[in-house]
Amino acid sequence: MTGLVAMAFVCACLFFITSCAKKQVGISEGVKPPAEVVKEEVVVVKEEPKKEVVVEIEEKKLPPELAAQVAEFEAENIYFDFDKSNLKPEAEKNLKKKAAFLRFNPSLSVLIAGNCDNRGTEEYNLALGERRAASAKKYVMALGISGDRIKTISYGELRPADPANNEVAWALNRRDTFKLFQ
Repeated sequence: MTGLVAMAFVCACLFFITSCAKKQVGISEGVKPPAEVVKEEVVVVKEEPKKEVVVEIEEKKLPPELAAQVAEFEAENIYFDFDKSNLKPEAEKNLKKKAAFLRFNPSLSVLIAGNCDNRGTEEYNLALGERRAASAKKYVMALGISGDRIKTISYGELRPADPANNEVAWALNRRDTFKLFQ
C-alpha cells in the first residue's frame, strides 16, 4: 500500500513539474541584442541615519550653574530590557526630571537617540532604537512638553556605549541618550 502511495506521489510531482510550460520569449526584428556583454558591479552603501541640523548648546556661553545642569541632563541615560521598548520605573523617574528641566527652560529642545546592543540585524536594531526613542518622547509629551521641542533618532547598534560582547556591555548599549539644543 505504501509503495502505491509513493508511486502516486512521484507521478503527481512529475506531472506538475512537466505541465508548467515555460514561456518562450523571442527577439523582435526591430530590437537588436547588445553587441557586447556589460558587467554590472553592485555596490552596497550603508547609510548613517538621517541627521537633522541642530544648534548645539555652547557650554561656554551658559551660566556655570546652567552648564552643570545641561551636562547632568545629557549624562543621564535611560535603559531598556532586551528587545523591549517599554519604559522601566527608573526610566520614568528620570524622564520626569528631564521634563521638569525642559519646562523650566522653554528655549531648549531635546534630541532623544535610541540605541541597541549588537544582537539582531542592523535594520531590526534601527527600528527598535526608533521605538525606544518614540517611547521616551511619548512619555515626556504626556508630562506637558510640546512634541515640537522633542526630536528623535535611532542609531541602532551603530553607537555602542561599550563595544564588548557580554551581558554588561549589552545592557549599557540598550539605552536612550539625550542631547539638548536651541
